[in-house]
Amino acid sequence: MVRVSFCVAACALACTLQTNAQPAIPWPTTEWAVQVPENVGLLSAPFEKLHQDVLSGTYGNIDRILVVRRGYLVVDRYYDRDYETISAGHVGALGCGYESCDGGREADPYNYYHPSSHPYFRGRDVHSLQSITKSIAALVVGTAIMRGKIDSLDAPLLSFFSEYDDVNPRLRSATLRHLLTMQTGIEWHEQDRPLDETNTTLQLERSEDWIRFTLEQPMDAAPGEKWAYNSGGSHLMSGVVHHATGVTIDMWADEHLFRPLGIRDWHWKTTPTGLPDTEGGLYLEAADLAKIGYLVLREGMWNGEPILDRSFVHAATARQIESVNRRGWGYGFQWWRVDTDETVVWAGLGFGGQYLLILPNHDLIGVVNAWNVFGERTEPVMPAFLNTLLAATGQEE
Repeated sequence: MVRVSFCVAACALACTLQTNAQPAIPWPTTEWAVQVPENVGLLSAPFEKLHQDVLSGTYGNIDRILVVRRGYLVVDRYYDRDYETISAGHVGALGCGYESCDGGREADPYNYYHPSSHPYFRGRDVHSLQSITKSIAALVVGTAIMRGKIDSLDAPLLSFFSEYDDVNPRLRSATLRHLLTMQTGIEWHEQDRPLDETNTTLQLERSEDWIRFTLEQPMDAAPGEKWAYNSGGSHLMSGVVHHATGVTIDMWADEHLFRPLGIRDWHWKTTPTGLPDTEGGLYLEAADLAKIGYLVLREGMWNGEPILDRSFVHAATARQIESVNRRGWGYGFQWWRVDTDETVVWAGLGFGGQYLLILPNHDLIGVVNAWNVFGERTEPVMPAFLNTLLAATGQEE
C-alpha cells in the first residue's frame, strides 16, 4: 500500500494566496513552509513521472522522496512498505528477515534484513541513513573545530588516539585532513569486495573495538598517497570528537547541530565500546535530513546564526580528490561530488538507496530513502532522481 502526499491542501492554499511579491526565504527550524513546484520555478510533471515509476516498482523499495526549493517543501511522497513480508525468508551475511532468525539475531543492530531495526528504527519515522552518516559526522567535526575543540585539520590523527600505541609507524604522519578525505593509507577492502565475510566493513561491524580494529589494519600506502573508501576510517571521527570534546559525538551533535536546526527525533547506533557509529549508524526523518542539506546550502548559517564556519563547508563540499571512480565523481570531507556535465552536485550517499543531493546553483535539495538490500534487480534510482530534479528546473541531461 502506498501513502501519498504531494502537499496538496497546503499547496492549493499557497496558489490561492500567491502574489507577485516573492516572500522572504523561510527557515524550517519548526517545520518546512510549503509551496507547489511552479511557485518556486519548478515543473511538476517530472516529479509525477518519477512517482508513477516508483509505483510501478521500477526502483524497488522506495520509502520516501522529498524535494526543497528556495527553502520551500515542494514534493513529499511517502511509500508504505510491509518490510515484515518483504524481509521474510532472507538469511545471509547481512542478517536475517522477519521470522527467519535464530539465536536472537533479530535484535542485532547490524542485522540489515530485520524490520525491527531497518530501515526504520522500531516503528519510528527515523530512517537509516547508512553512509550519509559519514557526511553528517564530518559536519559535526566542523562544529568542534569552529568552537576551538580541535585546533586544525592538520592535527596528527593519532593525537586523538594516544591509548592505541601499537599502530603502524607509517600512520603517524596521517592528519585529520587525511581522515576526512579518506587518504589515511590504511588498507581497506569495501568497495572491491562483495558483502560477505571478506569485506573489511562487515568484519569491522562484528569486532569488539571498532577503533582498534581500524588502527590495526595494515597500510598499503603512505598517508595522502591514494584515496580508498574506508568506513573504519569514518568511524574514527567518533573517537576524534569524543577525545576533543569530552562527550560522545551524538551528544555533541545534539547540542551544536541538531537542536539549533530543530531536529528533535533521531537515533544513533552505538558500537560495543559505547561510541556512536559514524560509518553508518545515524537515523533521521527525511524532512530533518533535508535541514542538514539546507544548512550546507546556506554555507553553515541558520537563521542568522553560524552553525559551521563557511570555509569548512566550502572545503567539505569541494572536490578535494578528483575522479575517485569510473564515473568521475569527486570527494571532499566525507561528501561526494556527483556533478553532471552542467551541474554541481554535493551529495551524501548511503547503502540501500539513501540520497541527499544538493544542487547549489539551483537552490535545490532532494532526499530519497529506500531499502534495496534484498537482492532484487531494480533500476538505480539516483540517476533518475537527479535527472528529475534537473528536468524540473528546465535543464535536461
